[in-house]
Amino acid sequence: MMALLKISPVFVMAGLMISGMDALLAAPLSTVYAALIAVITERLKFEEIVDCAVENVKEMQLVFFILMAAYAMAEAFMATGVGASIINLALGLGMTAKTVAVTGFIVTSILSVATGTSWGTFAACAPIFLWLNHIVDGNVLLTVASIAGGACFGDNIGLISDTTVVSSGIQRVEVIHRIKHQGVWSLLCLVVAGALIFGTSVAMGLPDTTANAADAIKEIPQEVWEVLAEKRASAVTLLNQVQDGVPTYMIIPLLLVLVVAIKGLPTLACLGLGIISSLVFGLMAGTLGNVSEFLDLMYAGFEGAGSWVIVMMMWVAAFGGIMARIKAFQPLSNLISKSVRSVRQLMFANGVLSILGNAALADEMAQIVTIGPIIKSLTDDNVEASEEDMYKLRLRNATFGDALGVFGSQLIPWHVYIGFYVGIASAVYPLHQFVAMDIIRYNFMAMVAVISMLVLTLTGLDRLVPLFGLPSEPKVRLKKYAEKDTMKKAN
Repeated sequence: MMALLKISPVFVMAGLMISGMDALLAAPLSTVYAALIAVITERLKFEEIVDCAVENVKEMQLVFFILMAAYAMAEAFMATGVGASIINLALGLGMTAKTVAVTGFIVTSILSVATGTSWGTFAACAPIFLWLNHIVDGNVLLTVASIAGGACFGDNIGLISDTTVVSSGIQRVEVIHRIKHQGVWSLLCLVVAGALIFGTSVAMGLPDTTANAADAIKEIPQEVWEVLAEKRASAVTLLNQVQDGVPTYMIIPLLLVLVVAIKGLPTLACLGLGIISSLVFGLMAGTLGNVSEFLDLMYAGFEGAGSWVIVMMMWVAAFGGIMARIKAFQPLSNLISKSVRSVRQLMFANGVLSILGNAALADEMAQIVTIGPIIKSLTDDNVEASEEDMYKLRLRNATFGDALGVFGSQLIPWHVYIGFYVGIASAVYPLHQFVAMDIIRYNFMAMVAVISMLVLTLTGLDRLVPLFGLPSEPKVRLKKYAEKDTMKKAN
């Protein structure tokens, strides 16, 4: 009974989020409830509760600065022409029915890395590719699913994605290290999914009619522009830049960020370089009028991060600190510890928990902040390993939270992601009334990512993917077996 009472704050938070309450309200209410449970179960004083909450928040300070810089760089990339240059480069040669879906997939993958937002990428690209698809007589379901899957790519691995930053922060790993850990796996998923999309296009026998982005944008009705302006104003700016054209060199800020990130420059330094280079090249290209206009973009980015994600993360960190203090996850840890026979099975269980949490909460960020601390505790409490090997396990946990949150959302019909995509697609292309299964049916990227992540983790085949392999026994061991070995040696 006591164990159920201690973990009840998780169910309270989950219930509030499932009911539709914003995380900005659900997190503080759950934290207050957790504090009451701490008083009841552990007889903690008010000062002790505040201390354990604040100490946990302190651990997240670097994450907050990264989030502010990430949001600022995303605003800069969307407004200065970096995003538009990516789209124009890809669409310059024209599309056919056989290539429109795979091109949309590639463009949204790159754009989502540049902007760190899957929702913004989908809103910006859906009008272009759905109307291009209409002109060339492609398959609308294949195209919409492909751009949905591509838009999630950068949200999972993008340096400036909030889910990447938050999932890494919860597991106490560097964002750059997380990206390197899953980088090759992510690119392999991208290649396999792209091949499946193109192969499906060919198998459908689609025609070879050619069209370009300018034709597609001209086809967009006025009411669609109005809907986009209301739901995602930055998408309108991006579409206008695609239509008007921007210099090709506006892609340089993105390339600079990717290069220095691969070289191992700290995350904040990478973001700073992206911000400064977008200012310099934006002034050169004329997409920015003056420095004051750029500072307005920075203000919008800081405001966006501070008004939601940072405040939410502070409350979630406080919640986690209290839950850790009362050892709320110990019973779950014990149950899984008794069930699994190896560290790999434990990590697989963490992945399954992430998927189930995503389906239950129907929100990837809610899953990351709710399930993330649980799988961290499960690993820390049950695994014996060197600090280096434990860090690798934490990298995988961070990847679980993000990848199975973002890509997993694409396979859950009731998920908020799917609801947003269906709403945007229906608004920008009213010739088809989209439903959830339209996004899911041909979403090869989500299928490949989710299935491969779980299978590679469980089977140990992840060792075949550079930088992605987990340490195996006897380098890492479940503590229950380590304790048995110690007892045998003692006897």
